Amino acid sequence: MAVLAPNYCLLHRELFRRKRSVRPLSGRCASAAANAGAVVLALDSRTWRKRSRVGVKLGASRPDMSSRPMSVPMEDITIVEELDQILEQAKELSQVIIVDWMAAWCRKCIYLKPKLEKLAAEFDPRVRFYLVDVNKVSQELVKRGNITKMPTIQLWKDKEWKDEVVGGQKAWLVIDEVREMIQKHI
Repeated sequence: MAVLAPNYCLLHRELFRRKRSVRPLSGRCASAAANAGAVVLALDSRTWRKRSRVGVKLGASRPDMSSRPMSVPMEDITIVEELDQILEQAKELSQVIIVDWMAAWCRKCIYLKPKLEKLAAEFDPRVRFYLVDVNKVSQELVKRGNITKMPTIQLWKDKEWKDEVVGGQKAWLVIDEVREMIQKHI
């Protein structure tokens, strides 16, 4: 009898409940499951002794990198004219623009940036992602974006501000909100 568990804690709990010892399971199915990150062990039905070491992870390999989305670096916007030019080009190409208004001293902004770059890879040709560091640009540009809190992620379409997400919560929640905002306006 074989046990397939996503991690050692669940495996240990299952084995303790059954009070059985284990040995590594081998074969084609075991190596496929181990490559997926699961712990594969066979229960030895002949012995009822509990061993001190419960699990052995088989086939420890790196995850397939081709299935992960690559990140696309966000371009900086530094002046108002540059923002106007980007919005004009996006209107001609029927693209959506995402602008991340951040500051170098803002910890949540720093944590959010790589996650937004990964999100940019998901929507690459249709949506362009840009970055504005509010401490390095003129106050005129910050007023143009009507920014009061950071990080603020704005969606622009047809040269107009359409929607925004203010990122005061965890980064994965902000990314989910940004993804929903993009899907609503594409």
